[in-house]
Amino acid sequence: MSRQGLIEFDAVLAIARRGSFRAAALELGVSTTSLSNLISALERRLGVRLFNRTTRSVSLTDAGRNFVDQVAPAVATLHDAMLEASAQQESPSGTIRINAFPTAAREILAPLLLPFLRRYPQVHVDLVTEGRIVDIVAEGFDLGLRSAELVPSDMIAIPVGPPRRFAVVASPAYLEAHGMPETPPDLMRHRCLRIRLPNGALHRWQFERDGQPFHIDVEGPITLDEASLARIAVLENMGIGYFMESDVREDLEAGRMVRLLADWTPPLARLCLYYPNRRNASAAFRALIEMARRSFG
Repeated sequence: MSRQGLIEFDAVLAIARRGSFRAAALELGVSTTSLSNLISALERRLGVRLFNRTTRSVSLTDAGRNFVDQVAPAVATLHDAMLEASAQQESPSGTIRINAFPTAAREILAPLLLPFLRRYPQVHVDLVTEGRIVDIVAEGFDLGLRSAELVPSDMIAIPVGPPRRFAVVASPAYLEAHGMPETPPDLMRHRCLRIRLPNGALHRWQFERDGQPFHIDVEGPITLDEASLARIAVLENMGIGYFMESDVREDLEAGRMVRLLADWTPPLARLCLYYPNRRNASAAFRALIEMARRSFG
């Protein structure tokens, strides 16, 4: 669906959400320079500054905050109306192919893809999960799903999904028998579940403290290459595991697992759906992009 009629409002709201012209430009699929020029022109027309800009940060002025509070509900209503009108004119159908790594696919399946399919029953999503990073254009995918830092610079990226972190976990029974590590080096005295990456290499567990990242080569009784298998091993008291938080959140909430070293696992980069700049995209593709922007904006 075309956003041209609301581009100025979308631009202001995107910058307010992201706190960055660059991040907002990536979301909207325009250059940072074009976005800056658009906002400057709008500010001149309104006769007020909407944003305070420095070399390090962007923040709303009082006038900008009032502007956002007033226009945001109206813009959402207008987008709903435009999406509904577009659906009546051209009903989304056909296949959308998405390439993702498995954990990322699990994170957006329930909050995005399944609601999308319920809304547009004539659309088929072909979701391919694999650990390697592929050229989505060369391999015939409409979209890719990766961490923001892995998205190619020439792609349009839309942040999706909740905040992400790694989680180091163990069962209560394991900790009762072996004690609890207080720092990452303590893991060397514990039984850890090793992780094999898609390229065959062993994954070094990643940690960070005071802005300084470091890695630990753990030792343990078993090496696994799938999170669901590692989860079973942790629940069977085999040792300490290292997961994406989303893969073990329910186990933590239910008390089946205990989180360890939380202060050493800061937030990670957001997931992004990404795609090449494309004209004449299908109605199904446009509808999915619109839903992703609105769901995680």
